[in-house]
Amino acid sequence: MEKSAHGSGAASAGNGLAAPGEATWQRLLREAIRDPDELITVLALPASLRPGAQAAARLFPLLVPRGFAALMTPGDPADPLLRQVLPLADETIPTPGYVSDPLHEGECAPLPGLLHKYHGRVLLVTTGACAVHCRYCFRRHYPYQDRPRGPAWWRPACAYVADRPEIDEVLLSGGDPLTLPDAQLAALAADFAAIPHLRRLRIHSRLPIVLPERIDDAFLAWFAGGRLRPVLVVHANHARELAPAVVAACRRLGTAGVTVLNQSVLLRGVNDTVDSLDALSRALADAGVQPYYLHQLDRVSGAAHFAVDDDRARGLVRALADRLPGYLVPRLVREEPGQPGKSPLT
Repeated sequence: MEKSAHGSGAASAGNGLAAPGEATWQRLLREAIRDPDELITVLALPASLRPGAQAAARLFPLLVPRGFAALMTPGDPADPLLRQVLPLADETIPTPGYVSDPLHEGECAPLPGLLHKYHGRVLLVTTGACAVHCRYCFRRHYPYQDRPRGPAWWRPACAYVADRPEIDEVLLSGGDPLTLPDAQLAALAADFAAIPHLRRLRIHSRLPIVLPERIDDAFLAWFAGGRLRPVLVVHANHARELAPAVVAACRRLGTAGVTVLNQSVLLRGVNDTVDSLDALSRALADAGVQPYYLHQLDRVSGAAHFAVDDDRARGLVRALADRLPGYLVPRLVREEPGQPGKSPLT
C-alpha cells in the first residue's frame, strides 16, 4: 500500500497558504518532508545517520508529513515511528530471498493495474502516490510509471468486473488512493456502484493515520453516501500513531457508517513486543477501529532489517491472546504468491 512516484530532493515548506481550490490535507501533503537531512535536523538525530539515509533515499525517496514527524521523539534514532520512515544504510545491502516483487503481483493482473488474486474480489492500483513512504513497503519497487492512469484506464477495469458476477467487492489501493482528489474518486466509485452485483467498496489507506485531515466532509460525502457498503482499512503499527486527531478521524468514519479495520506489519524495532502490540490493539479499540491482520513482513528488497522470525511472531500473538479479548487480537498472517487467501501462521 505504501509507495510513491515522488522523487527525492529538498522539501519545500511552502508559504503556509493553500493554492486555489486546495484542501487542507493537500497543502499538508505538499509541505511534507522529503529530504533526509531535513528530517535528521528537525529531530536532532546523530549526523552519522546522514550518509546512509541519503544513499537509501536514492533507492526509495523519503516522504513523511510534518504532523506525523511531530509525534516522534527528538534525539531518538530508535523511535518506533521514526524507524518506519527514516532511510537507513541497511536498505542498500542485498539480502538473499528479498526481491522486488515478493508477491508476484505481475502474475495475477488481467489488466494493467488490476489484480485478481482472490475469489470474489479485485484490487485496483489507483495511483503510485502516497502520503508517507514506509521503508518496509512491499510495493516500493512497483512499476507505477508503466501503468495507465485516469478514467480511460478505469473503464476497462469496470468492464472486467461487470462481466464477472462472482465479484462482489472492489479494493482501491496504490500507492494510496486517498492521495487522489475526491472528485476523481467519487467518479470511480459511481462507476463501480452502477455494477449491480457489487456489494462493497474497500479502500486501503495510510492517510487517516499519517494525515488525518484527509477525513473531511468532501470525502465522507461520496464514500459513505453511495450504494456500496464502505470499508476502510487503515494501517497503524504502533499505539503512538493514534494521536488525538487520528482518533477523531477514525471515530468520525464510524459515525458515518464506515467499517474501519486496521492491518499492521510486524516490524523489528517497531512493534515486536507484547507490550507494544497490546497497546496498539487497545488504542485502536478506543478509536473504534477493529484490529484485523498482523502481517509478517513481505520479503521485499531493502526491508530485511525489519524481519521477525515466525516462531517469535507466533509467541507474541499467543501472549497477546492471553491479555486481550479475542476480538482485539489480530490474525497473524503471511501473504504467499499463488495462494487463494492470506496464510494464517497461528
